[in-house]
Amino acid sequence: MRISSKRLVLLASVAAIALLLIASPSAAQCAMCRAALAGSNNAFFIRNFNIGVLVLLVPPVTMFCSIFVVLKRYHRDDQQLDSEAQEKEEE
Repeated sequence: MRISSKRLVLLASVAAIALLLIASPSAAQCAMCRAALAGSNNAFFIRNFNIGVLVLLVPPVTMFCSIFVVLKRYHRDDQQLDSEAQEKEEE
């Protein structure tokens, strides 16, 4: 049973939206950072700190997505070569 790509994207989108709606609001920081910032009354600093933590997530996510895209392309090219080889064998 093969799931079509449109159906897979739709399912992933629905799951992501459901996760965002169900998830409790959380700050983008670990427990130690939250405890250290809890004593601070400077809302501007806390907001900028949270944005900084989110910015630090960008490079690892970019690297992961890049590796995924490269592997996906390699797999697709490999499948095309296999199908072409099978067609030549059948001739």
